[in-house]
Amino acid sequence: MTSKHLSDQLTITPGFRPHDRELVAKLFWHAFRGKLGKIMWPERRALDFVAANLDPDFALAARDHAGNLLGVAGFKTSDGALLAGDLRSLAASYGWFGALWRGAILGLLEREVEPDVLLMDGIFVARTARGQGVGTALLHAICDTARARGLSAVRLDVIDVNPRARALYQREGFVEIDTQDIGFLRYLMNFRSSSRMQRPTGD
Repeated sequence: MTSKHLSDQLTITPGFRPHDRELVAKLFWHAFRGKLGKIMWPERRALDFVAANLDPDFALAARDHAGNLLGVAGFKTSDGALLAGDLRSLAASYGWFGALWRGAILGLLEREVEPDVLLMDGIFVARTARGQGVGTALLHAICDTARARGLSAVRLDVIDVNPRARALYQREGFVEIDTQDIGFLRYLMNFRSSSRMQRPTGD
């Protein structure tokens, strides 16, 4: 698969290589630290936790012609997710006290998997590759993955402070289903609401 901006220089494949784990963790953190920073601080421990709990079986990786990693899209099914650490893995990075309160808050944000729907679990692109169609190509690949698995739709969530992502999803045929106000969590998460969007795989 290629993007219209990078043409045949962009390749998207399942998973990522073992030596890319630290880089994938950094890309993930840089994309989501505005949302998760107050919960997952300090950064060193957040990076340790993410790197230790990434599952390449639930990832698609975009690379240039030289094999350099440009971006990753994660997804979630009933079998697992790109980042699927449990309370014990949180404790390995933050200690049990830190794990308990972080786990309680993160649990409130957990998104349930629906039958026949692939849940996208984030797209993050290297800063040097942004604006070149990498995110769009990864989004297309997510939809192709859902279609290949025989699923009828792809679902994702976008927060109110990310209008650029929302615009991309709308251009690609995603329609808002509902919006949820996160209440008091806004003081920890740096956003007020999250919108659920969905696109049929047949489109």
